[in-house]
Amino acid sequence: MPPSTNAPARSVRADTITAALLLWLAGNALRLTILAVPPILAFIRDDFHLSATEVAILSSIPPALLAIAALAGSLLVVRLGLLNALVTGIAITAAGSALRGWSDTYAILIVTTIVMSAGVAMLQPIMPTIVRAWMPRRIGLGTALYTNGLLVGEVFPTLLTISLVLPLVGGSWRASLVFWSIPIAVIALVVWWKAPRTPDVMRVPANVPLKWLPDWHLGLVWRLGAFFGCINAIYFGANTFIPIYLASKGRSDLIGGALAALNFGQLPASFLLLAVADRLQRKAWPYYVSGVVSLVAILGLVFDVGATTVWWAGLLGFCEATGLILALMLPPLLCEPEDVARTAAGTFTLSYGGTVVIAIIGGIAWDASGIPALSFAPLAFCAAAFVVLAALLRSKRELV
Repeated sequence: MPPSTNAPARSVRADTITAALLLWLAGNALRLTILAVPPILAFIRDDFHLSATEVAILSSIPPALLAIAALAGSLLVVRLGLLNALVTGIAITAAGSALRGWSDTYAILIVTTIVMSAGVAMLQPIMPTIVRAWMPRRIGLGTALYTNGLLVGEVFPTLLTISLVLPLVGGSWRASLVFWSIPIAVIALVVWWKAPRTPDVMRVPANVPLKWLPDWHLGLVWRLGAFFGCINAIYFGANTFIPIYLASKGRSDLIGGALAALNFGQLPASFLLLAVADRLQRKAWPYYVSGVVSLVAILGLVFDVGATTVWWAGLLGFCEATGLILALMLPPLLCEPEDVARTAAGTFTLSYGGTVVIAIIGGIAWDASGIPALSFAPLAFCAAAFVVLAALLRSKRELV
């Protein structure tokens, strides 16, 4: 009996479904270990007797490494091929996260956090590139899938660390960090085992002088860098300052709920965009709405502490997720396939570098003035700047 003519089509569909699931899993690795820290940040501060500036420095390491080591992800793609680069980044993330559990001093915690963050940083430019390789006709959907995984990876630790993981590990914040490294190690194994071995992801260039450094003369790199910088600064800044701000107001009881809402609030936006991402890509108006409402939510978090705090945090999370997902579509949409990784690397280098600066400015503003609310002032500025930058991208025809 001759083979069915539908067999190749079934194989393609199976590979697409597998790729979609693996994109979602890999997306979890981008944030799960980073967001394992905010729920235990007050414990770390008390254990090591940290100032607000030292807390800001610790929380700024992931975005700092996402800036510095993003270029390494582009280089890995060129040297190892897409799939090998993807698995390597996930494995480094898992190892670095586990090592944080043996941090007896603030200095050791800094070093191990650097290792963990370097692995995540390498993944940042790899993910848009692998979306382009695995789902070239559905870039919007592919981006929404791995970003949904990213957001779910943010929710798990913020939702479960205080209520489940800490009681499970005897209240040890160090053991909780080791706990959250285990799922990342499993994801690395699953991706290596099940990834579709398409030519684009397996190819390791030989004797071909491929470019991996961003073209810093390209205005698009700088515009996207500033654009992403506003999104990331608001998100990481909120996770950094909400816990210690609420503690300073005598409302430590709100920390778990506010962090869970900030991160869980991103999920409705993510699931909504799974359905409509292809129709909203490159549209300017969602960015305008996201920036304005983010500004309102930040003001609510600062000046309306109490019963509505969790609501304001959830609203901010929803807006940030919307802006992030739509922005992540831009590198694979606006660049040639061979330029996606290096353009994304340049974008992330600039954006996370700015995120570090914003976070430290917030910490210094608090320490220098003694006014906790001033730590949120740079975040409010970023929300307003986000709207202005969206208008600039529209004027360049990069948004419509």
